[in-house]
Amino acid sequence: MKKVKNMTTANKLTLGRLIIIPIMVLVISIEGFQGRTYAFDMHLGQWFFASLFVVATLTDFLDGYVARKYDQVTTFGKFLDPLADKVLVIVALLYLMASMPGRVPIWAVTIVIFREFMVTGIRLLAVEKRVVIAASPYGKAKTAVTMVALILLLFNDFTMPEVIADVLFWIAILLTALSGIDYAMKNRSIIFETV
Repeated sequence: MKKVKNMTTANKLTLGRLIIIPIMVLVISIEGFQGRTYAFDMHLGQWFFASLFVVATLTDFLDGYVARKYDQVTTFGKFLDPLADKVLVIVALLYLMASMPGRVPIWAVTIVIFREFMVTGIRLLAVEKRVVIAASPYGKAKTAVTMVALILLLFNDFTMPEVIADVLFWIAILLTALSGIDYAMKNRSIIFETV
């Protein structure tokens, strides 16, 4: 039986992000946390949810940096990192869609979920064909803008005008759609190899 090596720091950070997600769902569901409101008109459950989202987002940037700087890129990390990212964003969007449907409509969330499933499917086909897919600049911009928009929305705009988070959110949705189209067009030979 093959011996499993010690887990890298980068993979521990990624695994930590994945563990944070069910805790976020748990704290927002506890009735005792939904009473009195605090700063930014948020109850305790919202505070924990939003704060854990920020921590998870920071581990996303940190694990990538650690993996590259200390040569800790692993197959496990390549699998787990995008999975943790997608689940984190989708959980935050589903919560916001339920709590503020006027600002985060279901069709916008559907675009994000559709794009993530499509990209995952294309990546699976690429792995099967032993094709390496380079990261898209649209994808990187989409991730950065999405995270900032979600943090603003989760913290009730930090008492800033709602229009700031709204504009960032719609830019994120636009970049999500563009990056998805770009991804599909660049990899159409893989998708339509056999029809």
